[in-house]
Amino acid sequence: MTEVTNTAKNSFTEKIKKLQEYSFLVADIFRLSPTAAQNRRTILSEMYLIGTQAVLLVLVGGLFTGIILAIETGHNLEKFGATFMISRTVSYGMIRELGPAITGLLLAARTGAKNTSEIGTMQLSEQIDALRAFGLNPVVKLVIPRVAAALIMFLPLTMIADMAGILGGMFITKMTFNIDLAYFWNTAINILAFRDIFVGTFKPIFFSFFISSISCFYGLITRGGTANLGKNAINSVVISSMVVILLDFIFTKVIWEIM
Repeated sequence: MTEVTNTAKNSFTEKIKKLQEYSFLVADIFRLSPTAAQNRRTILSEMYLIGTQAVLLVLVGGLFTGIILAIETGHNLEKFGATFMISRTVSYGMIRELGPAITGLLLAARTGAKNTSEIGTMQLSEQIDALRAFGLNPVVKLVIPRVAAALIMFLPLTMIADMAGILGGMFITKMTFNIDLAYFWNTAINILAFRDIFVGTFKPIFFSFFISSISCFYGLITRGGTANLGKNAINSVVISSMVVILLDFIFTKVIWEIM
C-alpha cells in the first residue's frame, strides 16, 4: 500500500515538474518572439511542412465532417418537415465548432508528432547540445519558428476545412433532400453573424500555439533512447488533443455566452 502511495506521489510530482518546465518554455517563447525574423527561411520551411502539406488532410476531414453533419441532421429535421434548416445547422456547426475542432485534432496528431520526433531526435543525437555549445538558443532556432509557422498556417487551414464542410453539406443535401443549391448557399452564408466568425477565427490561433509549444516541449525533454522518443511523441499528441478539446469547451461555454 505504501509502495502504491509513493508511486502515485512520485507520478504527481513528476507531472507538476513538467508543467513548471512547460511554463518556463512558454515564458521563453513570449520573451524571445521578437527574434522570429532572424529565422525567416526556417519559418517558411515549417509553413510548407505543417501547413501546405496538410491541406489535403484538412480538406478531406472537413468535407466528410460536413457531409456527415448534413446527413445526420437532415434525417432528423425531415421528420418535422424542417429540411430547409439543414443549411443553417451545417453552417453554424462547421464555422463555430467542427471546423476548428476537427482541424485542431488532425493537426495535433500530424504537427505534434512531427515536432516532437524532429526535436527529440536532435536531442538524442546531441545536436541541441551542439547548438548550445555554439552559443545558440534552441528555443530561438527550433521552437519559435515552429510556433510562428503554426500561428500563420492553422487559420487558413481551418477556413479550408470550414468551406469544404459547407460545400460537402450543400451537395449531399441536394442529392439526398432535394434542397436547391443556391438556397442552401445563400442561407448558410447569410445566417452567419460577427460573433460566429469571431469565435471560429480565434479558436485556431489558440489551438496552434498550444499544439506547437507542447509538441516542441516534449521533444526538448526527450532523454534516454528511441523508446522514450516514441513515448513522448504519443504523450505530445494525447496532451495536445486534450488541450484542443478543453479550449473548444472554454470558447463554446464561456466566451460564447459572454458575447
